Amino acid sequence: MPVGLLKDIAAICPKEASLLGLDVGKKTIGLALAHAGMGIATPLHTLSRTKFTKDVEALKKLIAEYDIGGFVVGIPVNMDGSEGPRAQSIRDFSIEFHKALGNDPWIALWDERLSTVSVEDFVGEFVEKKSTRRNAKASGLIDRLAAQIILQGALDYLARV
Repeated sequence: MPVGLLKDIAAICPKEASLLGLDVGKKTIGLALAHAGMGIATPLHTLSRTKFTKDVEALKKLIAEYDIGGFVVGIPVNMDGSEGPRAQSIRDFSIEFHKALGNDPWIALWDERLSTVSVEDFVGEFVEKKSTRRNAKASGLIDRLAAQIILQGALDYLARV
């Protein structure tokens, strides 16, 4: 199965499979989970990035634990719809991740435009102290919630097509 934009590979989304959403950053990977047939994404975990091979090993443990059948990776698209260097970095990560898993996984790229900003705004509405907001970022909460938004957007799209 390929790595591609969700709109291009939605038809071959693994049916009745749990999906893992990834918000891939330079320092962390936020993760969200959607159990097979549930249609609802929940924040799961935040991985601190080290080396690619170690990141993949940590992800493989989660893949086995939750019986993951496919992945939705957030790709940062510019407001005008174009893709910049960060988007290419995410594409490269996804392709290498695909190769590292070796079992031809389904990996869909989903527009993550403003996902982290919207989470930070949401958290900011409920948290008055800047120190608490910094703690939310440091604890990985922002990354997990961003992954949840990415995965939920993809799930909603899949339900419509």
